[in-house]
Order: sequence, then structure tokens, then C-alpha cells
Amino acid sequence: MPKVLIISPYFPPSNAADMQRIRMSLTYFKQFGWEAEVVAVADKYSESQKDGLLLQSIPEGIKIHYVKAWDKKRTSKFGLGSLALRSMWYYRQMVSQLLKTNKFDLIYFSTTQFPLCILGAYWKRKFGTPYIIDMQDPWHSDYYQGKPKAEQPPKYWFSYRLNKYLEPLAMRHVDGLISVSGDYITTLQERYPRLAAMPCAVITFGVFERDFLIAESNKDRFTPILAAGRINIVYAGRGGKDMHRAITPVFEALKDGLRADPALFKKLHFYFIGTSYAPAGKGQLSIMPLAVRHEVDAQVTEISSRISFYHTLLTLQQADALFVPGSDDPQYTASKIYPYLFSRKPLLAVFHEHSSVVEVIRKCSVNATLISFGDTEKKETIYQTLTAWASGSLPALELTAAIEDYTAENMTRRQTELFNQVLNRQ
Repeated sequence: MPKVLIISPYFPPSNAADMQRIRMSLTYFKQFGWEAEVVAVADKYSESQKDGLLLQSIPEGIKIHYVKAWDKKRTSKFGLGSLALRSMWYYRQMVSQLLKTNKFDLIYFSTTQFPLCILGAYWKRKFGTPYIIDMQDPWHSDYYQGKPKAEQPPKYWFSYRLNKYLEPLAMRHVDGLISVSGDYITTLQERYPRLAAMPCAVITFGVFERDFLIAESNKDRFTPILAAGRINIVYAGRGGKDMHRAITPVFEALKDGLRADPALFKKLHFYFIGTSYAPAGKGQLSIMPLAVRHEVDAQVTEISSRISFYHTLLTLQQADALFVPGSDDPQYTASKIYPYLFSRKPLLAVFHEHSSVVEVIRKCSVNATLISFGDTEKKETIYQTLTAWASGSLPALELTAAIEDYTAENMTRRQTELFNQVLNRQ
């Protein structure tokens, strides 16, 4: 059985989004003919929020190798806070030793800590081991170029130049790509023509149904967030100004409703949970200022701090309805859409018409309210949906058979198919 060595700096109990694909796939790799081992950064060096329940989803017998990282308190003085840069030297040492003493057929980078991916070229040159990169986000991107400094990520000047330099080093020798978005692959193929001949696959995140069982069986551990006596509409995920275009027509429709029928529309309350990646208590509110501007802030609660993964799933199940806004970036794909669908709650989604999420919702659901930026009647459609919800019409979301394509099991099968393609080319 071939063996894959997975580079995933964040790993349970870390609650970082970029380890979710690997966490959900570990149960199924052997089923599809691959033995997997993981190299992660030891928990004490990771600054991400922790969720110990995530460990319940990891199958027994999986080998996890842990590396150290430089202390962030010290490296931050020199502007080096990212986990990738703090752990790179230790990854180089640990994985080199593993490749020297064990037979691995493939290295699989599944992380948004992209600078680590340059080590793939080093290990390939030294040990002859091919490598695949999982593009969960764009690595080097011009999206924020020209935008006001307030809208750019922290340390954007440095990260933009670092990514522009490092990405070619990794792409020059990579043997295959997995991406959550076809646009990411297209951009990379245009930038690096050799990639057009490499095995590539668009594989979104899936949903691991066992997670819902873990959330439900541990519900007594979590303090309820939602208030009783209201129609609670929940969004759990990052915020930001790039989502204002999707949220604005919803707030406009809510404002119109509050003016036309205040008694009815005051039943509705929107929750935006975990909108910042900053440490608890330090995140800036990015949705409430928009709510204030539209005079609907009494019907909106924003909690910038992230909550645990299973608390999030439980809150989705406790909600009366769900709302998912998309980015104004057409390449944006929301991996969180699958738990929303599997929650089977009434769903309102507003996305760029070119986002891959639009096709997923259309394929997998019957009665979701899906609005794209190009819809001319979007505010009226949203108004009708909110009116129905406030009136107590909250039918369960109906799913189609196509939803099975997005299970973690099926997504793992597709990953291993790409693994096999890469091996067959060696």
C-alpha cells in the first residue's frame, strides 16, 4: 500500500479551518488504498483556538509526528509571526529524517501556511519524493493591490512580496495540484505554463456526518448563544468588507420590513458569529457598522470571537434559519457551505454569480433562497423570504441526491485518485 506524508501544521485540537480537509479524510485513506501519516506543529506552539472534541474524530492508529516552532513572542519582535515561518526549520529537519528512514511515495501539503510548500522542492531534489499542493486559498494574489490600507490584511506589504517570491519556487517542481476552486488552478496555470501538464483536480471540502453526532452528544458542554422568543438567523464564519456587498441587500430588506410591519420584522434577529480571526476579545467588528448604517442594529448581534467547531455545528442546528454571505471576489468559495446544507435549516445565500458555491447550492438543494449579485430582483426576493420566516414559515431545507458527492468519503476518494495519477507519472 503506498504511503503519503501529509504536511498540516495545524491539527486537532487546533480549530484552524485549513486542517479540516485532512481531519475528515484520515478516516477514509486506507479504504482507498493509501496509508497516511501527518506532520503537524506541536499544539503549544500554535496560536489557534483549540477544540479538544476534534480529537474524537481522528481514527485510531494514525501516526502523527509533531515538530517544534520558534516562540512567537520572540519572533514577532522581528515581524515573523506566521506559523509557517516559525516552524520551517523544524519541518525541514523532521521530514528529512522521516524520508531518510522510511519509504513515502508522496508528500501532500494541505495547509494555507503556504511558505512551507517550498520545502517540497527541497525534499524532491534530495529524496526524489513527488509532492502535491492543496490550494485552499490563493497563495500569491493581487486582490488587495490598490485597496485602502485599512482593507488590506495585517502586514500586507511584507506578505505580498514574500508570496510573490516563494510561490514560483514551489510551483516550479510541484507534481500535482488540488484546489477548492477551478479559478485558482486556472490562475496558476496561466502564471506557470508547466502546470497545464500536471495532474490537477478541483476538490472542495466535504462534510463529515459524524461531526454532527459529536456535536449533539456533547451539547451540554456549550453555553447557548441564541436568545429565546425570536426567529434566530445565524451566520458563523469570517466577516470583512468584502462581504458587505452580499449583506447590504439583506439589511436593506430588513430595514424596509421594519418600516412596513415593525411588529412582524422585529421577530427576526441575525447573528454573525466568529467574524474575526483575531484572538478572543481583540477582533474588530466588521458587520455591526454596516447594520448601524442601515438602522437595523437592534436586530443584529455580531460576535467577533470564534467559537469552537462543534459549538458552531450545534448553533447551526439550534438556529431557526441560516444566512451565508459571499465575498465580492468571484474566486471565493465557502467550504462551510456543506455543514449549512446538512443542517437542513431554511437557507438564504447571497454570492457572486461566478462563485463555485452557486452551482453547489443549485445542485444540492431544492428550496434554498439563492441570490447572486447579478439578480435584478434580489432585494424583493430577500424581502419575501424574510417575511415568510418572520411569519413562521420555516420549511426544512430539502436536499437532492447530489449532496452525496460532497461527503468527506467521496472527497477522499477523489484525492486518492489524484495521488494515483501523480504516482503513475513517476
